[in-house]
Amino acid sequence: MKAIVNVFLKNGVLDSQGKAVVHALLGHGFGSVSDVRVGKQIIIEMNETDADTAKAKVTQMCEDLLANTVIEDYSIEIQA
Repeated sequence: MKAIVNVFLKNGVLDSQGKAVVHALLGHGFGSVSDVRVGKQIIIEMNETDADTAKAKVTQMCEDLLANTVIEDYSIEIQA
């Protein structure tokens, strides 16, 4: 199974990378851009056969290591 984890800053947390990207895009003539949020994607290959078990394990990985849950949220997608 494959787990795709997207980690991103919580709403209300200043995303300085996102602000820099907005500034650069506006400077390149993309005037319709009003906000950008920058995050990270982690792809995990797992030797699991049960999607619920895989999601539970990946959730624990996120809580323990992959995301700083004080300032970041995450989403998990499990693919067979």
